[in-house]
Amino acid sequence: MLTKKQLDLLDYINKCVQRNGVPPSFDEMKDALDLRSKSGIHRLITALEERGFIRRLAHRARALEIVKLPESLGGAPTTGFAPRVIEGDRPAAKIPANALGVEAVHALELPVMGRIAAGVPIEAIQHASHNVAVPGAMVSGPGEHYALEVRGDSMIDAGINDGDVVVIRETSTADNGDIVVALVEDQEATLKRFFRRGGAIALEAANPAYETRVLPGDKVKVQGRLVGLIRTY
Repeated sequence: MLTKKQLDLLDYINKCVQRNGVPPSFDEMKDALDLRSKSGIHRLITALEERGFIRRLAHRARALEIVKLPESLGGAPTTGFAPRVIEGDRPAAKIPANALGVEAVHALELPVMGRIAAGVPIEAIQHASHNVAVPGAMVSGPGEHYALEVRGDSMIDAGINDGDVVVIRETSTADNGDIVVALVEDQEATLKRFFRRGGAIALEAANPAYETRVLPGDKVKVQGRLVGLIRTY
């Protein structure tokens, strides 16, 4: 299963190899897909490699090799599986269970609203910088969802590392123990465990190197609750 961006990139790489004998550069791929940065190309390349469509070759310039193509790009049919394109934020239709043995997974694109501190709070959440594809099941609950890039190590004992992307469901309420996006004094956003202590709010790290912050209840606003995590290797 390929997203539209993944399919577009695979098609572009294949055409460049056929025309020029070498794959395109990352800058050429970025311009061809109209992406803002090469980090988006890195994510697409990784996704295509994980799905077995391309291979990265060590110690070679522009080291990409086309391994196979989906049928939509002229590739040979495969038994029991055919990659499909997901159009943006519309879930793909499910393949019948008897075709794969399991239900097909669909993906959605969420806006990445900037960076969130898992450590000392940083500036409040800004406007969306780009989109990220996430499994549809991750955002099946009620309410709007968005993604944030994690900076810092205060939540490592909860399995959240520096550089991870967290998926957040917008909400203004939380239960004790929830991992939330908390806005402190309308200026700083941070990712912490939420605990209510009488009229105060405790924002607790998942790293013993960081102290729990206890703040007056009117100084903390819950902006959302963690519902998923994406990690790129």
